[in-house]
Amino acid sequence: MKLPRIMITAAASGSGKTLCTCGLLQALKNRGLRTVSFKCGPDYIDPMFHTKVIGTKSRNLDTFFTGRDRTRHLLGKNGAGADVAVIEGVMGYYDGLAGISAKASAWDLADVTGTPAVLLVNCKGMSVSVVPMIKGFLEYQENSHIRGVILNRISPMLYPRVKAMIEEQLPVKVCGYLPELKDCLLESRHLGLVLPEEIRDLQRQLETLAAAMENSVDIDGLLALAKTAEEIPVESGGRIEKGTPLNIGVAMDEAFCFFYEDNLDYLREHGARLIPFSPIHDSRLPEGLDGLILNGGYPELYARLLSENTATRQGLRKAILDGIPTTAECGGFLYLHQTMEDMDGTAWPMAGIIPGRAEKTPRLTRFGYVTLRGGTVFGKTVGSLPAHEFHYFDSDACGADWKAEKPLSSRSWPCIHSTDTLFAGFPHIYYPANPAFAQAFLEKCREYADERGGRNDFSDMC
Repeated sequence: MKLPRIMITAAASGSGKTLCTCGLLQALKNRGLRTVSFKCGPDYIDPMFHTKVIGTKSRNLDTFFTGRDRTRHLLGKNGAGADVAVIEGVMGYYDGLAGISAKASAWDLADVTGTPAVLLVNCKGMSVSVVPMIKGFLEYQENSHIRGVILNRISPMLYPRVKAMIEEQLPVKVCGYLPELKDCLLESRHLGLVLPEEIRDLQRQLETLAAAMENSVDIDGLLALAKTAEEIPVESGGRIEKGTPLNIGVAMDEAFCFFYEDNLDYLREHGARLIPFSPIHDSRLPEGLDGLILNGGYPELYARLLSENTATRQGLRKAILDGIPTTAECGGFLYLHQTMEDMDGTAWPMAGIIPGRAEKTPRLTRFGYVTLRGGTVFGKTVGSLPAHEFHYFDSDACGADWKAEKPLSSRSWPCIHSTDTLFAGFPHIYYPANPAFAQAFLEKCREYADERGGRNDFSDMC
């Protein structure tokens, strides 16, 4: 399949990748192009901004999770039918595993997928120095895949002279610039950017960005560059045996909003009907559920509301104790504790499944990729699980049914509460990395449905 695509990358975090990516997506959308987007790495929040722009779900591409062939397959599958795809890089272009390797970096993804990269250079406080900086990025790997440069936060008067210097001295095309746009700012908090729904004038910012890019960035040149990307093979996955439909409740609200869309797709493709519910707003769980998913998010920001919704909190506790198959990760794991602190350090009663306290810490407790080893998933052995952790909260009951191992490091620790009906802990799981995890969950849900007998239809399904 021919999927024109480019990657927007940078020398470091904080260089403006998300703003530039969203502005480009808006400009392409305004031109009437069918556009898809991807985020390099395990981030949940940046894809939310992409989705807000293009109106369809953005996806993650992560070579640590899925390796070469499966990553290329996911790119082709999720990009099918699009006119162009835009991939946003992660951190600095070569920043990968353990802070000492380019594996699982944005460069690694560009290399695995044959995607031309455009280096977004933060020029604030620099002029001539941008030339050796770009030169270093071009030469660090034999094939850097960097085919273009966009200069960010540079004055319109200085731009022509810096562009001339770069193109005279380096084998790369300067594709335009963005001046400093003081009215376009994406605020951050402890887990990254604030959510798109919390930015009152986001659409105005997006249109401002798109207009700026149409004015000062060679978008036609970027589209021509995108057409030079390698073809991506798309393999048929074959016929999927779905079995009897399953009704799986998925917590979805302000507190629980971190999802890998490919995880949800996998469940749908294998016969699950996903039933959204809100632990904040709903007065009870949906009826007739065969399984529960409590994903991550910001429960710490809504601890009082979650605690005060006693009916749903106690109903969920009863359902789990009665044996409904349940996965809970990170924020969902916190919600299952006896108590959870909010951002001010006040402890609130939660669902009471995990016999411990969830407490705020002053810094990132555990951050980055891990490989989970040695445990079971709903009673089944599924092998190792690539995963990711990112949290400022910790627990005095993290579990000990699996061992988390840091890549390229001797560091490890026990984690996860895993029983025949529950899988709960801090690590985030990406189903395509090891589909046996999702298969074990679905099989346990099917057993539970057969034991329960009968099920309800739901009209409000995601």
